[in-house]
Amino acid sequence: MKVLQEGTGKLLGWHDPDEQRLWVHEHKTRELVDKRCSVSEAVSRLIQDGDYVASGGFGHVRVGMAVLYEIIRQKKRHLKLAGKTAVHDADVLMSAGCVDEVEAAYTFGHELRGLSPGSRRMVQTGRVKVVAEISNAGYQWRFLAGMMGLPFIPARNLLGTDTLRYSSAKVIEDPFSGKPICLIPAAYPDAVFIHVQRADKYGNCQIDGSVVEDIELSRCARRLIVTTEKLVDTDEIRSQPDRTAIPYFVVDAVCEVPFGSHPCQMPQDYYFDEEHIAEWLALSKSDQGVQEYLDKYVFSVKDFAGYLDKVGGAALLERLRRIERYEEPMVAPWCTAER
Repeated sequence: MKVLQEGTGKLLGWHDPDEQRLWVHEHKTRELVDKRCSVSEAVSRLIQDGDYVASGGFGHVRVGMAVLYEIIRQKKRHLKLAGKTAVHDADVLMSAGCVDEVEAAYTFGHELRGLSPGSRRMVQTGRVKVVAEISNAGYQWRFLAGMMGLPFIPARNLLGTDTLRYSSAKVIEDPFSGKPICLIPAAYPDAVFIHVQRADKYGNCQIDGSVVEDIELSRCARRLIVTTEKLVDTDEIRSQPDRTAIPYFVVDAVCEVPFGSHPCQMPQDYYFDEEHIAEWLALSKSDQGVQEYLDKYVFSVKDFAGYLDKVGGAALLERLRRIERYEEPMVAPWCTAER
């Protein structure tokens, strides 16, 4: 096989597919086991220093913030982050000093709210290194290759771009056409956390709205923590089996965490807490501000329920529910127009 070009990026999260298959066989079970536990227990047991980790959801939507804050609370260190459509989650995790390396597709920005001062400062001062780059589609295909048990997936994506230059992909001569084809390497994250609308105690999960790459991500993860807005009976899951996006046998822990995506949005359940995101963006302009935020909202409370009380409690959360359901208007700090 003739290699025409190789990216200079560091290869994160790759395993020989046969070794990955053996690992899953030794560490996963297809028995119906009750996997309910606290977020604290799940993070302590399933996320280790130095892990290559990925967060589910998309941007500021359906993000597993309860797990993210617990990672910070437990002071996990030297993580390698899959920066795939990673926005608020990546910004907070990097700013807190938990991450050493990141492979970036879409990172370091809060979309229409502006750039990410905290995580950008961590890179600019050398405390976090961007060790590879890739496109959004390329990252989804890394997870797809992992889900399929392949070492790589061929694509035309990245060809002729500087992104390819800084990726961990290779370009070969296609043995069929003789033309260049890009080989995007599989990704097998050590630990993944995904927030969903509902799940049963075994880990069968249903997602309302876009699943983005969470189907692929859940199946290529070595260890998977699911947080859910509510635990439901298995009979409810089985009554609509086509809605089950994540099956129980890939899940290692299930944690019930209402409003577990705050301050991010949960489709059909609650809207973005724009005031809280604005507070984070203002404070994260300095290391001192980051520490002030973490002391106030993470280290001063024992769990996510305590955090929710700190940010405004039941009254605020009900307001976010009403905004999401178009029962109340919302004016964001970054604009004057009502939603």
